[in-house]
This record gives sequence, structure tokens and C-alpha cells, in this order.
Amino acid sequence: MQSLMTRKAKKGFTLIELMIVVAIIGILAAIAIPKFANLIRKSNEGASRGNLGAVRSSLSIYYGDMEGQYPGDLNSLTIGLKYMKAMPTAKIPPYHADSNSSTGSTLTTGDAAGWGYNNVSTNANFGTTWVQCTHTDTKGKSWSEY
Repeated sequence: MQSLMTRKAKKGFTLIELMIVVAIIGILAAIAIPKFANLIRKSNEGASRGNLGAVRSSLSIYYGDMEGQYPGDLNSLTIGLKYMKAMPTAKIPPYHADSNSSTGSTLTTGDAAGWGYNNVSTNANFGTTWVQCTHTDTKGKSWSEY
């Protein structure tokens, strides 16, 4: 009778069972954590592409309002809060820190982070804007091609 009582009192998991569960959790974490890190990078890339679209849309509206004239720089879009409240951020991790600065140039291959803007009125691509980064996104496409 006493052996039945001691068996009932010893309920629980063995050390081997606990080690197996910990090993399974470790394997699942080793698989899942890199996937989540990649998702964060992809979401930042999507935000940058969306922000680029917003800047380009604001430029188009400005161009229409000014009857065929582009601004001298992208910061002109925020004056008076008519076209944009503030310049959006270009998020290009892990290559550059987030930046909302803009560089006036005719070159689309700079690597200064932020936005590039062709502000040379005699250039055929006057008024175009791009992401100022020569690195590639998760799909292997250069940022300056967007």
C-alpha cells in the first residue's frame, strides 16, 4: 500500500523529457528568428517605396499647380504644408540610417541616403526623384532604380 502512495506522489516530467522540449524550442527559434528579421527589413523597404511614391505624387501636384514648373528642391514641397507636412523618411537598413534629407543632383547613383532629386532645369530628367542608395533591396534591385 505504501508503494502505491509513493508512486502517486511522484508525478511530473523527467529531466530527459524537459531537455527534449527545450531542444525543440531552440530549433524552432533558430528557424523563426531569421525569418522575422527578414520581415522587418522587407517592411522598411515597403515603407521607403511608399514614401517615394508620396514624394513623386506631391511633385506631380506641385508641377500641375505651378503650371509646368518643378520646385528647386524637395523641401519646397513642405512650405505652407500644401503638398506635404514633412519630408517622409527613406528607410534603407542595414546600409544607411533613416533619413529624410534630399540631395539635388542629376546623378541617380549617389550613396548618401535619403532622397535624390534632379533639380537641374536643363536636364532631360528634371523633376525626377529617387532613393539615394546604390545598395540592393531584398530582391536584388538597386535602390536608385526605383
